[in-house]
Amino acid sequence: QVQLVESGGGLVQPGGSLRLSCAASGSTFSRYLMSWYRQAPGKERELVAYITSVGNRITYADFVKGRFTISRDNAKNTVYLQMNSLKPDDTAVYYCNARFLADDYWGQGTQVTVSS
Repeated sequence: QVQLVESGGGLVQPGGSLRLSCAASGSTFSRYLMSWYRQAPGKERELVAYITSVGNRITYADFVKGRFTISRDNAKNTVYLQMNSLKPDDTAVYYCNARFLADDYWGQGTQVTVSS
């Protein structure tokens, strides 16, 4: 069993930046594929980015390329999402996900609000 706790969300003006963190419990963090998802009210949950356990390969959704950066620190059991040049359309609840074989864990989410 793995617990994921997101933090770092908040209110920011358009063009501003936020850094989200996701802290994982346990001693097997390095084996997990780590992803960030987001969901705005009335919309489907969508993948933002992921970083693999093998080789730290990264994939971004087109709508965040050039603005967001995902990274992981296995020594700290933490994955990060650096968000720059934020837009009002980025407003959503951001969720951390950890996946390994049949295991699939989710955090509780952290709210990101970008004002007009």
